[in-house]
Amino acid sequence: MQLSQSQIQKLSQELRLTPQQILQSTILQLTTLSLEAKVAQELEQNPVLEEVEPEDQPVEDEKTSDKEDEKEIDWDEILPRNDDYVPKEEFDRSKKEYHLVQVSPRGLVDHLFDQLKLMNLKPNEVQIAHEIIWNIDERGYLTVPIENIAYSLSVTVAQVERVLNQIQQMDPAGIGARDLRECLLIQLRQIKGVEDSILIVRDHFDDFANRRFPQLMKSLGWNKERIQQVQDTIVKLNPRPGSTLAAADSNYVVPDLIVEKVGDKYIVEVNDTRLPELRISSSYMQMISNGEKLNSETKNYLRKKIDMAKWFIQAIHQRRLTMIRVMEAIIKRQSDFFENPQNPLKPMILKDIAEDVNMDISTISRVTNGKYVQLYSGIYELKYFFNEGMMDDNGEEVSTRIIKVKLNEIIESEDKQKPYSDDTLAKLLKKEGFPIARRTVAKYREQSKIPVARLRRNI
Repeated sequence: MQLSQSQIQKLSQELRLTPQQILQSTILQLTTLSLEAKVAQELEQNPVLEEVEPEDQPVEDEKTSDKEDEKEIDWDEILPRNDDYVPKEEFDRSKKEYHLVQVSPRGLVDHLFDQLKLMNLKPNEVQIAHEIIWNIDERGYLTVPIENIAYSLSVTVAQVERVLNQIQQMDPAGIGARDLRECLLIQLRQIKGVEDSILIVRDHFDDFANRRFPQLMKSLGWNKERIQQVQDTIVKLNPRPGSTLAAADSNYVVPDLIVEKVGDKYIVEVNDTRLPELRISSSYMQMISNGEKLNSETKNYLRKKIDMAKWFIQAIHQRRLTMIRVMEAIIKRQSDFFENPQNPLKPMILKDIAEDVNMDISTISRVTNGKYVQLYSGIYELKYFFNEGMMDDNGEEVSTRIIKVKLNEIIESEDKQKPYSDDTLAKLLKKEGFPIARRTVAKYREQSKIPVARLRRNI
């Protein structure tokens, strides 16, 4: 018997996450502050979820407790699993104010608008100024060409240029620049007696930025001392004038974990004491138990909300257990460092911890990403404890962080008039017992935000 095309069977494997798993992954990757925001959002959106108040926990005698046990309801039987239900949307962090680590550029905009009110501009110039200010990024730079602004407002480029020149006189100095060269020039023109610096930035910026000092001295006929004075003046300028307004806003870090040593053991606690204790509302539970008084639509709605509340409470509990297990595994692997932070970290990657706790690498990544732990020696990001390793000349595995420290030491001690190239650095590291290639040196140097030799050269 032949099957028609519509009757052909097809066998395939497909991985589908249940709503519980999706919620659990979402909760796991949240930081402490984000979780507080998530709890507040869930309390607002789910009517069956409520916060347990201290006065809601009266002391019960044994008789009352026995009666409550007799009336205990099997909610798993009343509320069957509903894996087809999917939450409407994930938590949007940008809508909450709990992220103290985020610095909003709105402070810079307000600061510029306040100064704009004091300027004697015509109505069409005010409109141009608004458009310019709203296109200044958090660094303080104008991010769109003035031709675009002129086209969008149906004005001439010359008009936009005139208004931009006035905005560039505002505080902080250098605001509204279109590139680094213009930013430095704006600041220099507000300082007296720096004509040499203005000349260098205006006419020889490329040579100066690339530290081609011998060429500058030859073309200008200046000596080393005169070039040095220019450099001393320019390095004092601010290449990111917009950041001065954000400097007053502290970047807060709330540790997600706290580790304390008690005797010979390390005690790990999740820093979630500010989270309220959650429970499912007893009134809604009573309503669903008397289901004959509800229509099918209301009953289905309550079942979904109670399911979501149960999963949410379980996800928070699972987050706490997972974070503790992962932190304990990190402590075990990096025991020397936890005994004394002066000791170097051992090579350790996410896979090592995943194998120790029998979890997926993606789970370990969610636990450690953006999370911080408080130790007696300070607060560390969990990612800090992870680093690759390599074999030294003695056949021992060493952390790449140790190699980066040694690389920094070599560069700090170099002759700044003749800085080492990456090839030379590789040879020097090999003498120290770290046989790494030139491209590896370049990678470690870039990770440490150290410029190339040409840009490290002094006069």
